Amino acid sequence: MNESGSFNHIEKKELWDLYDKDGKLTGEVFERRFGNYKDIPDGSYHLVVDLLVLHNDGTYLLTKRSEGKDWYPGYWEASAGGAALKGEEPLEAAERELFEETGLTADSLELVDVSFKDSTHAMYYSYLAKVSCSKDSIVLQEGETTDYRWVDIPGFLAYVNSDKAMKAHNQRYEKYISQLT
Repeated sequence: MNESGSFNHIEKKELWDLYDKDGKLTGEVFERRFGNYKDIPDGSYHLVVDLLVLHNDGTYLLTKRSEGKDWYPGYWEASAGGAALKGEEPLEAAERELFEETGLTADSLELVDVSFKDSTHAMYYSYLAKVSCSKDSIVLQEGETTDYRWVDIPGFLAYVNSDKAMKAHNQRYEKYISQLT
């Protein structure tokens, strides 16, 4: 927290490839800075990956987002993930984001959904990441996550149905989640 009582954010610059509404590269590159994702031109999208992490014992990983995030600060989420960097394919970005945010490597990644969201100019690739790691081996990424917990299916569904859940994320996993009930 800074002197004014607000949280500092980490200034992170990234280069993102832009895609059209059909998921094809446009050849344009966007320089991402804190809060400027809204400046992506209409009709263009950047690639975002998210991963629902399922342990081989049947529990799901929830992580708490940093207060310095420009999107859902301080929220718990059933996801690891983020934007693909210039030149990355979806699977490559998913593997990198999972490792960066959790320290985990997936035993397998299953593509669950591909969707577009105009308000965030994002093309989402949503994966189920199956892991068999030691459950205390999570490594939180500074500036991204501040806490974690593993929850069983009833705990996961309680999270999904709570007012603290990231609804947009849950919508991308709606078909998968409906199979759990």
